[in-house]
Amino acid sequence: MKLIVGLGNPSNDYSGTYHNIGFMAVDKVADTFRAPDFALDKKSNAYISDLNIYGQKVLLVKPNTYMNLSGDAVGFLSRYYKVEPKDILVMYDDIDMAKGVVRARLSGSAGTHNGMRDIVAKLGSTDFARVRVGIGPKPNYMGLADYVLSKINPALADIMGKACGLAVDFVTDWVCGKQWQDLTKTVKSDT
Repeated sequence: MKLIVGLGNPSNDYSGTYHNIGFMAVDKVADTFRAPDFALDKKSNAYISDLNIYGQKVLLVKPNTYMNLSGDAVGFLSRYYKVEPKDILVMYDDIDMAKGVVRARLSGSAGTHNGMRDIVAKLGSTDFARVRVGIGPKPNYMGLADYVLSKINPALADIMGKACGLAVDFVTDWVCGKQWQDLTKTVKSDT
């Protein structure tokens, strides 16, 4: 079994914000593979959809905790289903990468992302795959928290949707066993 986790904050207040791009990316995976609807699993406090992708059993996961406690759900599911870190992939936002840039790695540090820091702490490992979707740079006039919790500019909805599509490509390769060490893709401009 593999866990594919999208990071975000629960509740409609955060829907469509830059910080919820991980939820949007995992929703795009669900749409692409026609996954069953997400349902709340009370034991893990996460919304889960289980499916098979090319013969591989996969749980799509959206933690129902706030971002900074994402590791609670991931750690619980990892222990409950006996999923090793190498069989976990996490998708999340990255303020240090431009919008439309998507980067995948098989392991690495949590960087400055609090959700990832919590997952690393709860798993006790950095040896899990991650797909980062660029949301930067933030405008100079906004603080970091205000920016990441702001709604995605409608003029950028298309590029952010295409970036989530690139994230799905990485997920598909990962589920199928195609190994990438450090790979970056950028949404191509239509102009």
